Amino acid sequence: MATVVFALGWLLVLAGMVVAIIGGALTVFVPQLIAGGLLLVIGLAIERWRYKQISHQPPKPGWTDTGERFVDPETNQLIAVYLDKTNSDRHYLAVGQPSARKTPPRKNTMTDTPK
Repeated sequence: MATVVFALGWLLVLAGMVVAIIGGALTVFVPQLIAGGLLLVIGLAIERWRYKQISHQPPKPGWTDTGERFVDPETNQLIAVYLDKTNSDRHYLAVGQPSARKTPPRKNTMTDTPK
């Protein structure tokens, strides 16, 4: 999916450049094409940089367990957070099998009042 979005973004930028070179009545769409394409490409780059993938490999030497644990909402796997002290990168490692249990719905404190 990410590859499709990336390709679509660059395709929009390219289409905007082609329309700008050709000219004519379609030049009113040049800013939207280029800005939309760049928005897709930059958004995808930020998403790839910000959200790290979960690894299933054992921790490497030099990684320190931070003690942080959380359940990944997409896979329902228990995830452990490790810190690489050489470059301060955080690594996310799956430490449990996916759970069939779904998180129970949260109570709405505005409407769920005790009687």
